[in-house]
Amino acid sequence: MIRLIKPYINFEEIKEELKEILDSGILTSGKYAKSLPKEIARYTGAEYAFNTTSATTALSMAMELLDIGPQDEVIVSDFSFPASSNVVEQRGAKAVFADVSLKTYNMKNEELENKITKHTKAVIFVCALGNPTGVQEIWSICRRHGIPLVVDGACALGSSEKGIQIGNIGDISCFSFHPRKLVTSGEGGMITTSNPEYAQKLAIKLNHGAVAENGKLCFVDYGFNYRLPEIQCMMILKQLEQLDKIISERIATREYYKNELTPLGFEPQAYAKECTHNMQSVVFTVPSGVDRDSLLKYLRNHEVEAVFGTYCLSNCVYNKKKYGDVQTNALWLQNHTVCLPCYHDVEQETVVKVIADYIKGDR
Repeated sequence: MIRLIKPYINFEEIKEELKEILDSGILTSGKYAKSLPKEIARYTGAEYAFNTTSATTALSMAMELLDIGPQDEVIVSDFSFPASSNVVEQRGAKAVFADVSLKTYNMKNEELENKITKHTKAVIFVCALGNPTGVQEIWSICRRHGIPLVVDGACALGSSEKGIQIGNIGDISCFSFHPRKLVTSGEGGMITTSNPEYAQKLAIKLNHGAVAENGKLCFVDYGFNYRLPEIQCMMILKQLEQLDKIISERIATREYYKNELTPLGFEPQAYAKECTHNMQSVVFTVPSGVDRDSLLKYLRNHEVEAVFGTYCLSNCVYNKKKYGDVQTNALWLQNHTVCLPCYHDVEQETVVKVIADYIKGDR
């Protein structure tokens, strides 16, 4: 099976550090856990960064910081994994789904403008599949309306727009280290901000609500344990050293797919010229008349792992039943996109041949 993704790390690369951690007996809150946020802040340009257990807990903390509650609305990009809106539901607030571009798969400016009301408390812009296109324009709209922007950059570490890294655009940014991501520790996340007030609150909230006083913890607020263990932090740090190289390799793979598949009628996810897209996922819309699900089944039957792009959140059973406002473009993308294997040694020629055989009718 040609897998969809393989992690960019192996035992040989981390065995010395792993032994060091295990021998030390310090499995949490050690030097790697302290170094990781500093390195993420340095890489992204954000003033502050904090470890979390996942992008979901990072997004949840963003909702906590912004004091999202039952009377509030949060506008969310509609083409994403359900975590993007689940954190709004968790707070008892209303998720308002903004439709996306059929080209970039990202939130449309006019959709945001049309859905802002007096109840809008925040906006969650999703860098769909790592694509940062349009995030700065969305942030400009948010600033004009006095609404905080949370950038769901779960897929977007290493992506940038107009020379500014995701992590340093918007009021709060959230990242994931899930195995589908370019940098992974199995599970894990990060939250970044350049707002000192948010950072001060995060430092307390992510330490069980405590501050250190005279060598003791003083619990001045309620808080949480979203710590990332030493081994996971070490794994992320090792991969972070390679991130720019990883992105370059994946861009080259995407270009190969684009050159081979565009003549067959496939259209790649678009991104703006002033952007660097980290290629967390390489996604195409299928040609007119091609049954996407049939193509995915054919690929699996021929030992190629492929999936659809991601979800139309407004069409998920829970959201559709509660809100009943399904967004047209996001639903079309859910039904017509295919995500292809992409990593350093992927057998891309084989993937293309299997797809070409399907299109030519050898089924």
